[in-house]
Amino acid sequence: MNASPSFANHPEPDATHASLEPWSLKEFPHHVESCLRDYFAAQEHLIDPIGSPVNESVSLLRDYVLGGGKRIRPTYAWAGFGAVGGWKDDEYNPAAVLKAVSSLEFIQACALIHDDYIDSSDTRRGNPTIHRSVEASHRSRGWRGSSEHFGASLSILIGDLAMVWADDMFHSSALPPQALARAFEPWRGMRTEVIGGQILDIVNEASGSESVDRAQRVNRFKTAAYTIERPLHIGATLADGTPSQIAALRKYGRDIGIAFQLRDDLLGVFGDPAITGKPAGDDLREGKRTVLIAKAVQRADARGDKEAAQAIREGVGMVESADDIAALATIIRATGAEDDVEALISELTAQGLAHLADAEFEPGAVEALEALADKATARRY
Repeated sequence: MNASPSFANHPEPDATHASLEPWSLKEFPHHVESCLRDYFAAQEHLIDPIGSPVNESVSLLRDYVLGGGKRIRPTYAWAGFGAVGGWKDDEYNPAAVLKAVSSLEFIQACALIHDDYIDSSDTRRGNPTIHRSVEASHRSRGWRGSSEHFGASLSILIGDLAMVWADDMFHSSALPPQALARAFEPWRGMRTEVIGGQILDIVNEASGSESVDRAQRVNRFKTAAYTIERPLHIGATLADGTPSQIAALRKYGRDIGIAFQLRDDLLGVFGDPAITGKPAGDDLREGKRTVLIAKAVQRADARGDKEAAQAIREGVGMVESADDIAALATIIRATGAEDDVEALISELTAQGLAHLADAEFEPGAVEALEALADKATARRY
């Protein structure tokens, strides 16, 4: 295990952050949450003069960001920083590194808030989505105009604010300028990829795509890149990792990130709402064109089961009732596509872990990344 980062040569950070250790990844999400609370508090002097409607919107964003989540992205960035020896250099204040990587939660908030509106989702993490919450507030106040349009408008702007604050938080982290300059390329790439991946997803749904390749491109850019690959890339680049270290971490991140999304696809059809925080079969209602769906159609076609193939083609994006969703999930499971996706998850996980042998990392780094991979890909239904 790496030694704890030394605070001896830096101003003492807030006491909440003082116990930070590079590989204390189990407790790391709590440090991220504390850092995010501090950031929201620091924005009050900018928001208060604008007016109470903006305060209300920021409160929704605050509750959304602080209301749950696994803090996967900051954790991976933190792990990437430590894996390449970032803590060997006293130039890095651990509180500054924490602030930089915690900014990734605002990227996540933007993506989810916009995604929830795009998918017409009612709940996230067991609570109303932002657009539904704002819509209900408009309706209860008896305001003019369409409540639905009002909810959509504010949710777009709240998501935009999250993206802006991600950039502000990252670049105001007090890390050395040369470190931030090194990390600019993966930071810029990550933001473009997540938006591009969302565009691919929308087009796949609208066109009724049955392509496994196109579904995997969505997984690669909408999820894997900004969830695991780019956070690792950002963390390792901040710490000036070697090209071989960065390449190995990115390959690991790509494969584990896609496996993570494939697991999420299974949860989106077969998952327990108490675990996923979303209604059962929400992906079927929303019309998600996932690898699972593509493989289910392929399998049904291959065995000549026209009835099953037709039910899947016509049902995805059209089912509404709980009974119809459950019936469609049963048809999909009967094709054997679930087993195909499970096998692909196992293959990608093994492949991703193997990439860690392509470079030398700090003691404990490989073990930590293995544990994170297991947590990301083996989530329960």
